[in-house]
Amino acid sequence: MHNEGTPRYDGPRQLAQSLSTFARTSAADTPWNQEGLRADSEYRDLGLATVTNGRIGAKHIRALKPFIEPTGWHWHDMTGHYLYVLRGSVTFRFAGVQGDVTLSAGDGLAQPAGVPHNVMWRSDDLEVIEINEPAVFGTWDLPEPPEPWR
Repeated sequence: MHNEGTPRYDGPRQLAQSLSTFARTSAADTPWNQEGLRADSEYRDLGLATVTNGRIGAKHIRALKPFIEPTGWHWHDMTGHYLYVLRGSVTFRFAGVQGDVTLSAGDGLAQPAGVPHNVMWRSDDLEVIEINEPAVFGTWDLPEPPEPWR
C-alpha cells in the first residue's frame, strides 16, 4: 500500500526530526532481571520506552519456575496491552468474556486494556513479548472475581 490517503504528518523526515529515537537493542546489552510483576518469571526490556519517551513499553518475558496457581483477578491502567507468544502456552480469563482464552506459540492477543483478567495457567517454557501503552503502568488486584466468573 503506497501513496494511499493523506500522511499523518509532513514527511519524509530527517533523523533529527523523527518521532521516535533510532536505537538498536542487542541481547548482550539487555540482561534478564526479575523486576516484573511475577516472581516466577524474568523480564528483558526491549528498549521501546526509551525511544518513544515512555509512550510504549515492550518486554520479553520468560518463565523461570513452574506455575503453581492462578495470578488472581487484577487489572492494569494501560491504554493498550498486546501479547505475542514465542514459546509455550498460556491461559487467561477476562471479565465479560465467556470461557478460557488459551494462546500457544505464534498466537497474539490484544488484551482489552483496563479489563480485569486472571492468568489461569501457563506452560513451564512460556516466552512472550508484551507490548503496552504507556510504558509505565499500575496494577490493581480485585477483591473478588468479576462477572461472569463469580
